[in-house]
Amino acid sequence: MKWKLTARYLISILSIVFIVIIVNTIILFGLLIYQASQNTGDSENSSGENFTRTFSQYLRLEDNQPFVTEEGETALEGFGAWLQILDDNGNVISSYQTPDHVATNYTPMELIHKYKYMDDELHTYFIGEYEGYSYLIGVPDSNEKREVFMLNPAAIMMYASRFFGVIIIVDLIIAAVIGLLFSTILTRPVNRIIERINALKERQFHTEKPKRPGIYKPVFANLNNVSATLQEQSKERNKLEKMRNDWIRNVSHDIKTPLASIRGYAELLSDDNVSSRERLKYAEVIERQSLYMKELLDDFNLTMRLRNQEMPLQRQDTNMEGFVREMVIDLLNDPQFGSSQIHFHSENSELSWKIDQHLMKRALLNFMYNAFIHNDENVEVFVNITEDAITIHDNGKGISPEEQTQVFDRYYRGTNTGNIRGTGLGMAIARDIIVAHGGEVELAGQVGKGTTIKISF
Repeated sequence: MKWKLTARYLISILSIVFIVIIVNTIILFGLLIYQASQNTGDSENSSGENFTRTFSQYLRLEDNQPFVTEEGETALEGFGAWLQILDDNGNVISSYQTPDHVATNYTPMELIHKYKYMDDELHTYFIGEYEGYSYLIGVPDSNEKREVFMLNPAAIMMYASRFFGVIIIVDLIIAAVIGLLFSTILTRPVNRIIERINALKERQFHTEKPKRPGIYKPVFANLNNVSATLQEQSKERNKLEKMRNDWIRNVSHDIKTPLASIRGYAELLSDDNVSSRERLKYAEVIERQSLYMKELLDDFNLTMRLRNQEMPLQRQDTNMEGFVREMVIDLLNDPQFGSSQIHFHSENSELSWKIDQHLMKRALLNFMYNAFIHNDENVEVFVNITEDAITIHDNGKGISPEEQTQVFDRYYRGTNTGNIRGTGLGMAIARDIIVAHGGEVELAGQVGKGTTIKISF
């Protein structure tokens, strides 16, 4: 591809040079022809030629002898010229202001030499004719000169063809060398652009800074932008694909146990030997397992959406003191925790966060529930609101350093949980809710000294 581009560019350069040579040749010949026509016109429009041709108006015949009128003499003086009138034999029969050294008799060959070859360097000669007589006008030190050229058309064409042939060959060689250099410079980035496009087609999304992009700098910049965009889209697509696969795998795995239980009890219900009391018991187990499956799917969907930032938050400004106090009251009104010891204290009654109240309530209640259900009955829980955080502390069993790193993992159950039901997603969901709000969850504790969870924004 690289050499193909270079060859095309080189052919273009050579074609342009060849066309330029042809056009220049045509223009050159046109100028020569025009110059020749101009020279001919100049000869015909020469002031000396015009003066000589019109001078016959100042000549008269008297007794068949020509002479110059007074107007003619005045014209000669004004033009700075002298005059000789010749008969058929070239003898001077009349003259006016003729210099002494000028001949008085001319042969036809001498007249030709005087007029055509200017063998007299002091004068320029012009010849005219009047009533069968010839007259010769000489102009001393004239600015008008004549040059005689002898040309051989065949030789001129031969040398011209050779000259232009050599010029064409030399120009084409020069153009080929320069074109090759420039084509290499110009086509190298084009080749890199093509390679980058092919890389994008092969889903190889990488950015690079070319060494000498030249005029293609905006193109490379746009390619880098496209590559970066496609890379982000590819990551997002892979992320969604992984999320989908994880969802299918986890749901398949997590539903197997309750589904097997439902199937087993359903088979027992079909047995005619089962009593009504046992049927009722089995139906309750099936219902409980069905609710557990629904709760599991809901929790799993929620944590996946939170972790992939696909959960729209219905934020509203909320006074955290009243919001948390209401949760503590609801918790104490729950028959399961009616006798529990929970202490609420606020150091900042003006603390306000912009939160999704439904999700935040679930997260905070989950932390409080865990403080009770994972400890002994006499555990005390302290909920405290400070300037920029909410702290939930208990004086229960505490968590070992090894377990602290796993508390927020999905399905993790610590060694002190006992036979606790649930989906195993509570702490993970609570942490994801806080993170989705832009907050942080810090967990600290020691075995035998309790656990502290700090929520801050």
